[in-house]
Amino acid sequence: MAILAPTSSLSKDSYSFSLHIQSSTIFGSKLKSGEFQQTRFSSYPGLTIKASRESLGLTQELKSNKLERVVETEDGSDLFEDMKHRFLSFKKHKYLENLEHYQNLAKGQAPKFLVIGCADSRVCPSTILGFQPGEAFMVRNIANLVPPFESGPSETNAALEFSVNSLEVKNILVVGHSCCGGIRALMSMNDEVDKSSFIQSWVVNGKDARLWTKAAASKLSFDQQCKYCEKESVNRSLLNLLTYPWIEEKVKKGILSVHGGYYDFVDCTFEKWTLDYKEDNLKEKNGRISVKSHLLWS
Repeated sequence: MAILAPTSSLSKDSYSFSLHIQSSTIFGSKLKSGEFQQTRFSSYPGLTIKASRESLGLTQELKSNKLERVVETEDGSDLFEDMKHRFLSFKKHKYLENLEHYQNLAKGQAPKFLVIGCADSRVCPSTILGFQPGEAFMVRNIANLVPPFESGPSETNAALEFSVNSLEVKNILVVGHSCCGGIRALMSMNDEVDKSSFIQSWVVNGKDARLWTKAAASKLSFDQQCKYCEKESVNRSLLNLLTYPWIEEKVKKGILSVHGGYYDFVDCTFEKWTLDYKEDNLKEKNGRISVKSHLLWS
C-alpha cells in the first residue's frame, strides 16, 4: 500500500505551464433580411462560415443536387474531404480486415473499462492508451470531473450508471492531463460561483481539489498550483465515485476497481494508480488517499 500525493516524486514539478485562451466571436452583427455575413474564428483564421437569416425556398434548394461548399480552408480544400479519406482508410484497413470482430460488436458490447477523460482535443484516450472499438466505454467532459452522487443527474453519472450496472465494467479509469484549461478555470474562479457560466457551474464539482491545492501548495506559482490540482482533482473524483452506492458496493466486494491516471503531453509520460479500498482508508490522511500499483510509463 502506498500514499499518493498529487505532486509525487514521479511528477516533474519543475515545469511551469501557461494556457492562453483565445475568445472567438461566433455570431456577427444583426443582418438585414437575405444578407450574408462571414464569421471568422480567431483560432482558425482560414475557417469561414456563411449564414443567412432568410431560409431558401424548397424550389430554389432543389435547383442543384450539388452541396455548396461552405467550410473551406485558406487553400480551398474541403475539410470534410480529408475526413472522408480518413474514414475510407479506416474502413479498408481496420473494418474490413477485422470484419468478424466488428460484426460481433454490432450484436453487443462488453467493455472492460469505463474511461472518464477530458474533452480537450489533445488527450483522446483511445489514441493515448490504444483502446480498440469495444474495449472501453467512454465519457469526456471539461476537466475529467466526477460529480458526487448528491449533485443530481448529469451525462457523467448517467454513463456511470449504464456502464457499471448494465455493461458491468470491471474497471473505472479517471484520466487527468497537463495544461488543462478546465482546471485552470477552476483555480481562477472566485469563491462565489457565477451561476450564469456553464463552465463555472460545472468545474465547481472540483471545488474540494481546489481548496486542498490552495492550502497545500500556496507557496507555488499559479501554474504549478494548476499542475498540482490536475492530479488532486483525479483523486477527488475517485473519492466521488464511492459516493454512488452501487459503485462502492461493487468496489467493496472486489468486483470493480477504481483507477486514476495522469497524461503529461509535454514530455509524454503517463502515471497510473489504483485506489486501495478499505473502509478505514476512506478517512483521508493529511489530504491524501491510499493507493496501490502506482506506476510511471515514460
